[in-house]
Amino acid sequence: MSEGAERAWLTILGIGDDGMNSLTPPALALMKSARTLVAPQRVLDSLDPSSLGLENSEIVPWTMGVGPTLEFLAARRGTPVTILATGDPMHFGIGATMRRTIDADEMLVIPSPSGFSLAAARMGWSLSDVACISLHGRAAAGLQPHILPANRILSLTSVGRTIHEAAQLLVSRGYGGSRLTVLEHMGGKAERTVALTADEAGAFDADNPRFADFNVLAIECVAGEGVSILPCVPGLPDDAFVHDGQLTKREVRAITLSALQPCPHGVLWDVGAGCGSVSIEWMRAALGAKAVAIEAESERRAMIGENATRLGTPRLNIVWGRAPDELADLDAPDAVFIGGGLAEQGVFEACWQALKPGGRLVANTVTLENEARLAQLHAEYGGSLTRVAVSRAKDIGRYRGWKPFMPVTQWAVQKAWGEP
Repeated sequence: MSEGAERAWLTILGIGDDGMNSLTPPALALMKSARTLVAPQRVLDSLDPSSLGLENSEIVPWTMGVGPTLEFLAARRGTPVTILATGDPMHFGIGATMRRTIDADEMLVIPSPSGFSLAAARMGWSLSDVACISLHGRAAAGLQPHILPANRILSLTSVGRTIHEAAQLLVSRGYGGSRLTVLEHMGGKAERTVALTADEAGAFDADNPRFADFNVLAIECVAGEGVSILPCVPGLPDDAFVHDGQLTKREVRAITLSALQPCPHGVLWDVGAGCGSVSIEWMRAALGAKAVAIEAESERRAMIGENATRLGTPRLNIVWGRAPDELADLDAPDAVFIGGGLAEQGVFEACWQALKPGGRLVANTVTLENEARLAQLHAEYGGSLTRVAVSRAKDIGRYRGWKPFMPVTQWAVQKAWGEP
């Protein structure tokens, strides 16, 4: 046993649908040594505490949410606690959640094969070629960025209802012919596989559920004729968003995201977010990317929420108010986009001060007054100053001509690594 394992007081054991049978002898010994055992009720129902030497242990059904679970563990810190969790606790599991507040050397995690591994083995899919996502306790809208022609998806689910919600999203996007495989209770006595198309799933019936709650959903996306493709590459069509005209146009948006440089788990502040198009594209472009959309107009905040759900970023943080007043308590950003409010006193200064060293700031404007402000900032802080002029072909009677949009002046600058 490693030195780190000897210091661990929290043990998280991954188990399969076959319960205790999936535990190795060393894992079983760790469970028996626990002073507190936390496990799902269905697992506890199959246990005989006396035969495992647990009759003097605290045995707790795992019905708590994340917050209460963290409080429960904090109260027992330093005493042997074992949690029984499904599959791989570090792959969309409780282990990854615990790691946010518990040091790695305080934890010992022993995984079982994840639902993704089991499903890939049964489907004959290579995991390296599959999008692995979780809809367990999350909005089904999280499926949206992965709905692309011929894409393969494996998703953890919360309940049988999730299958119907995912199918409805596919149908609404024109992917009704997509092939769904529902893999229930993999590795257990009740294992079952159901194959159908998204069109065939129908509505959820609570009185007569069609699928078991314990399942993994495999999806092979099949695009219908003329379907609109919404890739994760920045530059979604303007009509993909609900907006009131306050929208960074597609071509300028693509250039803006390129300057912002989305990165995995990076945090963006979108100041004067409008309909949220830049925030949403930032989150779609990189694994685990987060964004805060700051917008004062209530109608626009409603648009941001609708767009975030429709385009698969339901965890976008929408903040009411105006910069710089609403910036103080936010997580420090890796990038800042100022699409509105640059002329407000203190907006740039607050954003620049909060920006992490090495972070990027991008500001767009179409007005002469704000353009003069950008020229001043460019002279003082450096970076690049660019004017973007876009024209689109439009019908002019029997002919066609170019219709120009207002030119956009863009300033992009990176904060020095050594600058506080």
